[in-house]
Amino acid sequence: MGHKFAEIAFTNTVREVQSELGSRSGYSSMDEGPDYNHQLGYAEAEFIAARDSFYMASVSETQWPYIQHRGGPVGFMRILDEKTLGFADFSGNRQYVSTANFKNNDKVALFFMDYVNQTRLKLLGKIRQLGSDETALLAKLAIDDYRANVERAFVLEVVAFDWNCPKFITPRYSQAQVKSLMVAHTAQSSSAIPAKIKVFGNGPLSLVVSAISQLTPTIRSYRLKPVSDQLLPEIQAGAHLRIPVVIENTSLTELTASVRDYSICSNPHQRKYYEIAVQCESRAESQEGGKGQGGSEAVHKQLELGTVLNCANPLNEFRIHVDKRPALLIAAGIGITPIKAMLESFNQSEVKVQLHYAGREINKMAFVDELLERFDEQVTLYCSAADNRLNLAILLKDIDPDTVIYACGPPTLLEELNSTAKYLKIADARIRTERFSRD
Repeated sequence: MGHKFAEIAFTNTVREVQSELGSRSGYSSMDEGPDYNHQLGYAEAEFIAARDSFYMASVSETQWPYIQHRGGPVGFMRILDEKTLGFADFSGNRQYVSTANFKNNDKVALFFMDYVNQTRLKLLGKIRQLGSDETALLAKLAIDDYRANVERAFVLEVVAFDWNCPKFITPRYSQAQVKSLMVAHTAQSSSAIPAKIKVFGNGPLSLVVSAISQLTPTIRSYRLKPVSDQLLPEIQAGAHLRIPVVIENTSLTELTASVRDYSICSNPHQRKYYEIAVQCESRAESQEGGKGQGGSEAVHKQLELGTVLNCANPLNEFRIHVDKRPALLIAAGIGITPIKAMLESFNQSEVKVQLHYAGREINKMAFVDELLERFDEQVTLYCSAADNRLNLAILLKDIDPDTVIYACGPPTLLEELNSTAKYLKIADARIRTERFSRD
């Protein structure tokens, strides 16, 4: 079994419903490879340490779930090691429902929320209350200079976790976060502070724009280095960053703090910098004939050399397989960004890999020169303007039967891939996709 959270949460009935409603293929990859998502890594530890609250579910003797909110100073949930968390429980709770439930059932589910960056982490574990004689552990969970008294403390064993989809999380800001945004906005407009010094976001990962390259007439790459001298969090190919931006509304009279997701396209095995590539889609017309929403325009306008981005830690919902099966990579347009990182990663793991990259015109396709220079024999280009189109039926017809297929691009590409694979009887578990959405 691979993904420990899926092993627990995706029961046979859940899997049947996923199949009935068409989402099973998107989650089937969680079942592959060695166990993972059961030990906290750097990203999870940093995310949890930056929270000042969480939601906690217990199970009562009546088999009803009970959900409770727990709050405190930032970092009151302590990471004791890669498998253990602990927290102090403050005075004020008089119902003791969760405390009592844990005496009969030690299973617990936690939700950690970052509303500003629209990110959530869900975690399953086994919990127990500390005894008064466990002084060493109690000392680790103590909260200095906090107004509430500690009544008890808990430790929990991490069994599984999963980063959840950011969709439908409404951004909310604390007083301190609003103040920080106002200070940053004032700094940008103040004559006393150089206009080139810009700070966006309130996430735990501080990055500075150290290089900007114009890859095509509409695509720029941004190299993001840590503000400190520390190495960046480890990532796998397919990971993405949530970039904080300030969006101007259509009347240009108001500013709205927001975030946009961009794949990390640099080599995932090095940790000195991340690179993203952003295609600017104007609000007048986007790549697919619709209108952009202002995110990519804001990135192109606001990100300059020296700009500081306080981001959430990278997330990954487009993971690569960890065994030696061959890989077929398919990219269209700006969908090359996660696929490029996958090509880098597979080449360093001795996996047989081929990239098929489609676009309208060569001069509008990012990273072409770099890809041909470094991976020439593994790359095939397609340009529709030259009447050289990617034919998925031909491409997929004779591939090795155990090849894992990765694709990123517009909905038309992914729909054609799914229908072609179904016609050729290619198993859903062998296909992994990510759709790039309008900004």
